[in-house]
Amino acid sequence: MSTATEISTTGSDNEVRVTAGDRPLRELNREIREHVQAGRTVHVDETLSRHNLGVALTGPGTAIFEGSVGYYCAGLLAGANVVIRRNTGWSVAESMSSGRVTIEGNAGMSVGASIRGGLLHVKGNTGPRTGIAMKGGDIVVEGNVGYSCAFMAHVGRLIVLGDTAAAAGDSLWQGEVWVAGTIGGLGMDTKVVAPNAEEVALVEQLLATLGLDDRQRDWKKIISGQELWHFKARDAKSWLMI
Repeated sequence: MSTATEISTTGSDNEVRVTAGDRPLRELNREIREHVQAGRTVHVDETLSRHNLGVALTGPGTAIFEGSVGYYCAGLLAGANVVIRRNTGWSVAESMSSGRVTIEGNAGMSVGASIRGGLLHVKGNTGPRTGIAMKGGDIVVEGNVGYSCAFMAHVGRLIVLGDTAAAAGDSLWQGEVWVAGTIGGLGMDTKVVAPNAEEVALVEQLLATLGLDDRQRDWKKIISGQELWHFKARDAKSWLMI
């Protein structure tokens, strides 16, 4: 079992290197959390695709996972910055309230589930139910997303530069799904509208901060059709197939 920690402080730099390996998860996360709360940048090596890494990180620091991670990485994030150098399992950044998560590879299903704020940026593709039940914040996916993206999203934006699979935006509330590529199929009670110039400018401004400036995109915005907002119990055709 490796518990070696190497700290480097040069000038204004304050960086820490932690080896995950097979260390007890509670001990490992406690150490990562302490460094992030102190404003340090902590590099986590030998991640071994372990689950539940970097949960409940608060403070101004940064956690960089130098390999693939498993389920629920960066869940309950509140203010910290997290970078994942490779791929992630399910539910990365679940219930994050603020901060930023960057995934440099691909991500599994339920990415950004129930997030309430902050920014989640995936440079690859994501699996099904990306942004499920999101209640705020922004999710940017440079690649494609799986089926039922933004399922029952209450608030927030899912911005997809690639394509969506079937049932995009299924049962949306006030969330929005922006698609620059092809919509593979709409979910229940959704419709596609043309965003206005002001809305497009805000989305493009966000993307420009991520190095994704391209004003030639053909945006489609998926929103709720609002039939399910006021459905009647006897009107089965409106809700039976949800």
